[in-house]
This record gives sequence, structure tokens and C-alpha cells, in this order.
Amino acid sequence: MISTILVATDGSDGSAAAERAAVQLGSRMRARIHGLSVIEDRFTKGFRDTGLGVAAPNPDALNGFLRARAEAALRRLSERARAANVEVQGHPAEGIADDRIVERAESADLIVIGREGMHAAFHTALLGSTANGVLRKTTKPVLVVPSGAEVGGPILVAFDGSPGSRIGASLAVHIVTRTADPIHVFVDSKDKGRASARFDEVRGIVGTLPVPVREISSTLGRPDVKIVDSAREIRAGLIVMGAYGRNRISEYFLGSNAAAVARTTPVAVLLAR
Repeated sequence: MISTILVATDGSDGSAAAERAAVQLGSRMRARIHGLSVIEDRFTKGFRDTGLGVAAPNPDALNGFLRARAEAALRRLSERARAANVEVQGHPAEGIADDRIVERAESADLIVIGREGMHAAFHTALLGSTANGVLRKTTKPVLVVPSGAEVGGPILVAFDGSPGSRIGASLAVHIVTRTADPIHVFVDSKDKGRASARFDEVRGIVGTLPVPVREISSTLGRPDVKIVDSAREIRAGLIVMGAYGRNRISEYFLGSNAAAVARTTPVAVLLAR
């Protein structure tokens, strides 16, 4: 299910975390990595004569800098991947970053992207604009990596019985068959009977995995906060959850709990579709 990983990088600290996570996952899953660094139109074509009598700057120097930065970011990714014996190739592209990432991801099984990009210091939100755009536009699963996060260790599966959470549970099973990490299943329900039914459903998906599977349930508080707290408690290396919840209440085309977890978690989160 995951044999090709697309990782987007702009050379920033946030992208460095995504590069490390992609290499770690690629090594453990024996997957190929495709690197992509986008030279953005808003910088290369955003300055023009507006009729105010102010000449636009010469774009050649800026274009050269942006291309060199993209190529350097891809070299860094390639060096990391080769050091881990992971097959890798990388290409720069031009255009709107999230659009190009979504297009290239059509031939990949998973997108890996840093939560914070090059301009994180100037953001008023907790999710970078490129990451937000990719999450809204893609139909592929996306691994969102906060700065400083490392992929490795227990996996927390957040399960609410939705189609997305079933896909997420199946993805987690696929991952642990290669990594042998333990799974912790989190179910949030105010109804004990419903929680029991959801655990039964997860047991059917998990089957007879040769790894520890622990069940966690909660009835009080916000689900997104409890998911993040549970991940911290078990020292999870990865949260896996559906991009959409049971009620399909969405926030910019992403489920409200998924969006909240992606914005606030210190742990990498895989949003399944």
C-alpha cells in the first residue's frame, strides 16, 4: 500500500523534519522516495509594472536564488536517503506549490510534508499555507510532520468508525507489518456500548498482528485534545486517523478533529483517505 513516498521540501527547518520522517518511513517500509521542491510563481512572477511608474526588479537574480535553493534542498534529501539505503530521486518544479505537490502525488502512495514551511515565522495559523492547501486539495493520504518530530515507536490509531478511520486502521496494519511497532487504538465515545462495538470493529481490521495492540477509550473532553494527549502519554511516533469524521463536518474540506490534531500535535500525523 505504501511503496512510493512523495516528500515536499523547501529547505526550511519544517521541511527538514519532513525529509527525516520520509527517509525513516521509507527505510522501514522499503519504499522509494520522490523529492519535490517548487519554485513558486508568486515570487518569480509576482513583481510587475503596475502602471505606477515603478519599475519591476530584474527577476534573474531571484530566479537563480530560488532554483539554487530548490536544488540544494533536494540534494540534502538525496544525501539523507542514500545514507539510509533508500532509493530516491528528486526534481524541482515551477508553479503554485500546493498544486504541483498534488499533481506529482498522483503517482505516489503517500505525501509527506512539513507542518511549518519556509515562512513559518510570519504565519498567524498553526498550519503552513502549503500544507493547508495540499490537505484541502489532495485525495491521497498525507503525513504532516511538525518540526522536531521523528517517525518511530508506537502508533496511535484514532478510530471513530468512519470510512476514513477504517482506511487509517488498515494503513496502520500495513505499516506495522513492516516496522513491528505496537499499536494503541483510541476510541472516543460517550456511549460504552458504541465504544465496545468500535473496538470490535478494529479487532476485525487488526486481526492477528504479531505486535502488541492496546485499547484506549475516553468519554470526557474534546476528541482532538484527547488524541494528542494520548499520543504524548504513550510516546507515539505516529498518529493515524481519518481525514474526515463520522459526521463529515468539515473545516476547509478537512474534518474538524483531523484539522485540530494536525495543527496542534507534536507528533507526526497520517491523515488517511
